[in-house]
Amino acid sequence: MDSILAENASFDNLDFSEQLLRDREYSKCVFTKCDFSKSNLKNTDFIDCTFNGCNFSLAQMDNTGLKNVTFTGCKLIGISFSACSNFLFSVSFKDCHLDYSSFFQKKMKKTGFTNCSLKEVDLEEADLSAVVFNNCDLMNARFIHTILEKADFRTATNYSFDPEINKIKKAKFAYHGISGLLAKYDIDIEFE
Repeated sequence: MDSILAENASFDNLDFSEQLLRDREYSKCVFTKCDFSKSNLKNTDFIDCTFNGCNFSLAQMDNTGLKNVTFTGCKLIGISFSACSNFLFSVSFKDCHLDYSSFFQKKMKKTGFTNCSLKEVDLEEADLSAVVFNNCDLMNARFIHTILEKADFRTATNYSFDPEINKIKKAKFAYHGISGLLAKYDIDIEFE
């Protein structure tokens, strides 16, 4: 099958759910309120694309290229971003639901997460250097051997991880979040 190429196109209110959308390339495209849930995006490249209010829940992204891609108001539940192509991988998220997704071993330096739900997200062995978690809920997010150097958690909530098994040099935390760094000690902390 020949690959499909789209450039500078807009896609609005389209239902791609449970469809085979593999081996395609989209460059500088804007997708608005499109449904990609349970679709197969294997070997598809998105370059300089924007997704607004789209649903990607449980989409398959084996070797999918996300190169300078912005997600705003999207539902990305249960996505294995770790299966995406590492080549030029660059994403940003605003007002997104990323619960139960995986970024296992993903290099995501300086990625922006703003007003996102990241509940039960797997961030194990990911490189999150200088990542900003701006007003994000990290309830039960998994940080194991994660690089968090210069990461910003000052407005994040509900995070909990062991500083001894993660790299946190020069990471930023607010006073209210310190308890998330001490959770393994099972101590009571009172904030007056």
